[in-house]
Amino acid sequence: MDKSKTPDVEFIFESLMDTLPDAIYFKDRESRFIKINRACAEKQRWSSSDVIKGKTDFDVFSKEHAEQAFADEQRIIETGEPLVGIVEKETWDDGTVSWVSTTKMPLRDDDGNIVGTFGISRDITKHKEAQIKSRRFADEIRQIKKGMEEDVRMAGELQKTFFPRNYPTFPKGVLSEKSCVNFLHHFRSCSDVSGDYCTVFPLSDTEAGIFLCDIQGIGLRAALGTALICGIVQEIAPEGFSPGAYLERVNRLLVPLLSQDSIHLDIKAFYLVLNLETGLVRFASAGHPSPLWMKSDGSATWLQEKQCGDPLAMNIDTRYLTGKQYVTAGDSVVLYTDGLLSVSGKKGAFYGKERLLESAKKHQGKELSTFFQALETDALAFSPEGRFSDDVCLAGFSLRNLLDCT
Repeated sequence: MDKSKTPDVEFIFESLMDTLPDAIYFKDRESRFIKINRACAEKQRWSSSDVIKGKTDFDVFSKEHAEQAFADEQRIIETGEPLVGIVEKETWDDGTVSWVSTTKMPLRDDDGNIVGTFGISRDITKHKEAQIKSRRFADEIRQIKKGMEEDVRMAGELQKTFFPRNYPTFPKGVLSEKSCVNFLHHFRSCSDVSGDYCTVFPLSDTEAGIFLCDIQGIGLRAALGTALICGIVQEIAPEGFSPGAYLERVNRLLVPLLSQDSIHLDIKAFYLVLNLETGLVRFASAGHPSPLWMKSDGSATWLQEKQCGDPLAMNIDTRYLTGKQYVTAGDSVVLYTDGLLSVSGKKGAFYGKERLLESAKKHQGKELSTFFQALETDALAFSPEGRFSDDVCLAGFSLRNLLDCT
């Protein structure tokens, strides 16, 4: 061909047909192939584009796909309306599947009459398969997430059973309103499961123990820790007469179970024993803040002057000292987890112990249930968002009178 001459239309058309990687095809009014390009022939594994002449999709694809393609093309012939960018699933006679993005148009003669259809199909099999896999993966993730959420919900319901459902009374067997001491606990969780735990249990006809612990963090990790501690505390409850020795025993049982770095938990705990005959309160702390002590004279202070003792599960040889105080009729003692102290206020300040003590002084003399609620209300008022960022657990007692064991 003379390079100085402009290529004719037929040459341009044939060049386009033979070089485009997309399948191009022309069909008559009966949807029989008239012409296809090289890419279309290679896709069908035909030796040349002439082989396809006179054939239909029924000679190439499955009946289901061929029927749909035929219906689409007949609709184009009847209406003149094209199909643009539709995604088609091609099922071949041998069962293999491919995907194409197809545009089909009406084929018109010089007078504008529709004499058939023509189309171009771009293979998007890899993209579609990746999309299908992605959707399948997303569905699997949703199912896993749903299962995990259900497990967490059930774990939260189970965890509620760890807390006291009733309290010991003294003398033994009397109604709670006749008991010389009123025990109470309150728990507020920030999530479905928690790292706080408390229990109240009788040790004898004249003594009772209160154990409270706080595992740093929220969620399943902390909840698993509380389940572990709950089992240990309940199992060795009969050994709880000496608070220091009791915490040492809990610690020795925990260390081997939590000795790996990957499962280290920061566990703070406080345990006290109340003697209802003498008013003696013996206690020991494993890195836990001191309980509040509301006295019958209207004052409020700390049961323990200094926070002492390492958190649990850090060192198997840790020793815990036993402190003591005497309470009298009208006194109350309240243990709490640091979710009450860690409320964040403006400019990043924390609520802290001093504000908690001021709140206790303000509400001194109220019934325990009202007192607990008042402490929470004051702490929440300190937060601009009006919410706790950590779980809150309170447990304590109000002494009505001492036991008369004469």
